[in-house]
Amino acid sequence: MSASAEIDESLYSRQLYVLGHDAMSRMKSANVLISGMGGLGVEIAKNVILAGVKSVTIQDEGVAEWEDLSAQFYLDESSLGLNRAQCSLPKLSKLNTYVRVSDYTGPLTEDFLTQFQVIVLTNSSLDEQIKLGTFCHSNDTQFILADTKGLCGQLFCDFGEEFEVTDCNGETPVYTMISHIDKANPGIVTCTEKHRFEDVEKVTFSDVRGMTELNSCGPVEIKVLNPYSFSICDTLHFSEYEKGGVATEVKKSKTFTFKPIKEALANPQIMTTDFGKENKHKTLHLAFQALHGFVKSTGRLPKTRNKEDAEMLVSMVRELNRDGRLEKLDEDIIQKLALTARGNLGPINAFIGGLASQEVMKACSGKFTPLQQWLYFDALECLPEEDVEEGMLLTQEDCAARKSRYDGQITVFGKAFQEKLGVQNYFLVGAGAIGCELLKHFALIGLGAGEGGSITVTDMDSIERSNLNRQFLFRSEDIGGLKSVVAKQAVKKMNPSVNITAHQNRVDPDSEQIYGDQFFSGLHGVVAAVDSIEARVYLDKRCLQYQKPMLEGGTLGCKGHTMVAVPFLTDSYGPGTSSSEKAIPLCTLKNFPYRIEHTLQWARNEFEGTFKQEAEHVNQYLIDDGFLQHTLGRGEAEALDILSEVSASVGRRRPATWEDCVGWARCLWETLFNNNISQLLHCFPPDQTTTSGLPFWYGEKRCPHPLTFEPNNVTHMDYIVAAANLYAQTYNINGCQDLDAIKKVLQGVKVPSFTPKADAKIHVTEEEMEKDRGNVDTVRLEELQRELADRPKKVSELLMKPIEFEKDDDTNFHMDFIVAASNLRAENYDIPPADRLKSKLIAGRIIPAIATTTAAVAGLMCLELYKLVCGHSEMKSYRCAYINQAVDQQCILHMPSLPRRFKVAGKEYSEWDNFSVQGRHEEQEEMTLKELIAYIKQNHNLEITHLFYKNAMLFSNYCQNQERLDKRVSEVVESITNTKIPHHQRFLEFFASFAEDEDCETVPPIRYQFR
Repeated sequence: MSASAEIDESLYSRQLYVLGHDAMSRMKSANVLISGMGGLGVEIAKNVILAGVKSVTIQDEGVAEWEDLSAQFYLDESSLGLNRAQCSLPKLSKLNTYVRVSDYTGPLTEDFLTQFQVIVLTNSSLDEQIKLGTFCHSNDTQFILADTKGLCGQLFCDFGEEFEVTDCNGETPVYTMISHIDKANPGIVTCTEKHRFEDVEKVTFSDVRGMTELNSCGPVEIKVLNPYSFSICDTLHFSEYEKGGVATEVKKSKTFTFKPIKEALANPQIMTTDFGKENKHKTLHLAFQALHGFVKSTGRLPKTRNKEDAEMLVSMVRELNRDGRLEKLDEDIIQKLALTARGNLGPINAFIGGLASQEVMKACSGKFTPLQQWLYFDALECLPEEDVEEGMLLTQEDCAARKSRYDGQITVFGKAFQEKLGVQNYFLVGAGAIGCELLKHFALIGLGAGEGGSITVTDMDSIERSNLNRQFLFRSEDIGGLKSVVAKQAVKKMNPSVNITAHQNRVDPDSEQIYGDQFFSGLHGVVAAVDSIEARVYLDKRCLQYQKPMLEGGTLGCKGHTMVAVPFLTDSYGPGTSSSEKAIPLCTLKNFPYRIEHTLQWARNEFEGTFKQEAEHVNQYLIDDGFLQHTLGRGEAEALDILSEVSASVGRRRPATWEDCVGWARCLWETLFNNNISQLLHCFPPDQTTTSGLPFWYGEKRCPHPLTFEPNNVTHMDYIVAAANLYAQTYNINGCQDLDAIKKVLQGVKVPSFTPKADAKIHVTEEEMEKDRGNVDTVRLEELQRELADRPKKVSELLMKPIEFEKDDDTNFHMDFIVAASNLRAENYDIPPADRLKSKLIAGRIIPAIATTTAAVAGLMCLELYKLVCGHSEMKSYRCAYINQAVDQQCILHMPSLPRRFKVAGKEYSEWDNFSVQGRHEEQEEMTLKELIAYIKQNHNLEITHLFYKNAMLFSNYCQNQERLDKRVSEVVESITNTKIPHHQRFLEFFASFAEDEDCETVPPIRYQFR
């Protein structure tokens, strides 16, 4: 068995989409050493173990101290005085049973190091770094150095003299469909669409008809001529091109050369992470070296908030820079490093640790561009703004150690800030990959851990096996449990003081009874850890309404982003769109697919319609007295389809045996992959032309061909087995996977012969489809209504089992059906097929994910959380981020955008503003509509001409209703909407037009409190 075949796809599924089987296989043969089990070391170890290398050895000669507990999530008070590696080993070992994890508490000798392919140092002296780095460079061992001090961090990589990378960016190879290839020197390839080959040097050809020599000639060099064509080799002696074909990019490999650490220290190549900080990070390169010198001479780090020690470090950096390599030192950052160097912060460790563990994966797999060679990072904006602007306001006493689990954080921010963290009330939406990481940080930093503080986390999902690879709070024994509940339990073990409540609610308008006015008014902030744009947009809207800050982050494989929205200071998340995916036209799916994405979506639709929706309709018919009426209310065309399904499923087509299910699957195969295609070609023959004389089957319209069933064809039988078993499940019939037995049944199946329909109508465009929607066989619809008017008596025997599509359960035939159906339809249209992994990614709408990116994103989000809790009020203090760990640790941090602003009657407002109205004071009666209008005029000098609640107009000055004006505002709303205002709702939101500026498209809402 090959190494790649041994990879557990149910566990590594999301990571496989990022790395691929080859890179994962190389990783599974790597032995990794991680030295230092403080907060940074354990973060790297966690990510590397989840990634699935062969073995991880954690080394540490130190013991746990109070400062460790603020960042090392596998230590607690019982660990104090004990070896950190030995304390961490039991919990790290449980992360991934496929990875051998061991500890080592001795010194790092050269003999010991020879057994490892990758060595990571996180807690070592400069002398040791140079010594071990030189050894690694000489022995072709990948060497990574990572270090954090307070709010600053560094990362260094040396992968040797020659390190080959097979795929520099990890992007999916681009491809294009071919419409023509000239016989010429050079041959000219014309594409059906823009080819996106601007940076491509070589392509391979597949499925070319006629000029088949291209399909087997290997990579071909190309030269782009224009967006629709490119030239290739001499094709004069090739066969005549007929049709079809796909050209696919060949990813370029590249060899990188690294300097050993001693040389790289003197001549550094530094990756910029925050534009505007280039000089700061060049200064940090010297400051970290000086810090090692400080420790070597004094035996300790600089004392917290000690000016003398800070000046000593500044002097040492000046001495290192005596040759003038830096024209100007940034002495402020050196001082801040000295003042906070004893700090041990989980968010900083998570960010640097996430990047470092990604470099370990690069070293093991040979995929993605490695870091060249230094990276520095600081988040000194987290310090109190007064401290930054006006001098050192925090004192040594403020930041003194207190033998507290938060000492590593108090050292940086002080005791008062720690107490403020404890009383925060935060709402975390999502307990998945990012949510787990955030909850870990909340426990470490003490968010909501004080009297009156709280964290509310909600997530509807249950834990699946594929979650374990990146959602590190969960273990195999948790599979099937609720994410929010299990995450809460894990967090309470890390920090019993955290006050956390677990919910399982979707956050949308339907849950506003739970997450309503009282809930949001009591929050200090909201954190969005969701993978849905719709959910982010909804949360953003609620944060705007209640003027609450929101932190948001997301990942896509090696890419990640973070955003912070601060009331009145920054932009909000924004309105977004209804869907992140571009919808595929229905006529393309039904008749004219030209990409594998189209056939996979078609297969997914077939699954949903046949095995879920049809069964749901039957059950609704059997148990719901109003089914016929509700169905007819959907429109005649949809009603005809639904009632036809129900009639067949409860009557003439209902299977009684397993053999009936096999026969049904065989006949459906014939209908989908032969008869329907034959009918399409009957309506539009291969030589069909348009009214303008052009070929009908051209460009994106790929001329199909019918398939002939072959029982010895693997894909054909995969479809039969999956379809028959799924069909049997919906009718509660026992299935079978015995191929020989199924083939025997197939021999007796009578497949009706195909006769083309002369009057068949096939829609070519969406417009034609919409136009014919009203052409319904009303006679047949009436027949079905009469037929189904009297329901069968034995309802329980006829109830069906709808099947919910589950992409990750490989034992239930779901993906078997999708892959087979999609690839058979792809064969109909000469579209290159997709393997199971790619099919699952597309059909399952899976977001590729990897633990390293998740860790880095969560770390950055929590750095912004520090600033929110601290109360930062300046734009320059905050950062939004974009990272791409596949491309040389591309990391772009920038200030947020300003909030969207608009003017009403000459006065400027932002999206955060509203007109707040107290509609009821104590025991007084609620305002009338007339009084509300007068209040806005008196307090804002604006005359309301129209007033709307949602889509209902409450008032118009062109048609005033005195009776309505005299009613209480809430009464008006209830009478106009004919809906009772829910008891939990305390506010109403109105939008107005004003006489002073009727043309203004955006106005602040009127936020009216009536309870």
